[in-house]
Amino acid sequence: MEEKYDFKAIEGKWRLRWEEADLYASYEEPGRQKKYVLVMFPYPSGPAHIGHVANYNLGDVLARYLRRQGVNVLHPMGWDGFGLPAENAAIRSGVHPAEYTRNNIALLKEGLQRLGYAYDWDRELATNAPEYYRWTQWLFLRFYEKGLAYKAEARANWCPSCRTVLANEQVINGHCERCETLVVQKALSQWFFRITAYAERLLADMDKLSGWPEGVLTMQRNWIGRSEGCEVVFRLGRQAERCPSSPPAPTPCGG
Repeated sequence: MEEKYDFKAIEGKWRLRWEEADLYASYEEPGRQKKYVLVMFPYPSGPAHIGHVANYNLGDVLARYLRRQGVNVLHPMGWDGFGLPAENAAIRSGVHPAEYTRNNIALLKEGLQRLGYAYDWDRELATNAPEYYRWTQWLFLRFYEKGLAYKAEARANWCPSCRTVLANEQVINGHCERCETLVVQKALSQWFFRITAYAERLLADMDKLSGWPEGVLTMQRNWIGRSEGCEVVFRLGRQAERCPSSPPAPTPCGG
């Protein structure tokens, strides 16, 4: 019996066995309970690191648990490779974004496969692939034709270092969560979706999300941003009886 655990040999052997057995493939099985376990697609801007492990372990545990319960689980993986994070990483490397992104997808995929995650790799996709983003463009055009997409100027959180807009959740104590640069407010011409037209429906349908943490639901309600206005109470005291430009001496206001 080996006294030392040879993880390279043992884990490599079983990963190959699982792959040959197509263990995590998803098939249509009428009458069987189905679950869709989707985790956030990573940015392909470098190799796998401990942050990926911390994030994707949870989804993997859930997918495996459900499979052990006899549930038909669809657990895919993809790459969020179309956008500024990937482009900024390519600029820093000096390599064309298309080539850089493809190389990093292969690098990151190899790392996640070594971790043995229970993904159905036959369902893999990448948002930078034309066969994927042709449909996001198609959807945008439908929104635009219906008046649900429009362009306007508005102020946004701007990171001068990353040269990108940040969501409120990406600003930590006034700084960019990625590079810690001080975030500024910048007026930009932007595309918007008219979600206010569906605010009531979005809020009402959140009642159907059973089992969601209240903190997440509150974040979503704030993101929807529905408002009925506000009530303001002005309290008048002695100082309010004076003209704004009057000296401290009691001088009556005109009129």
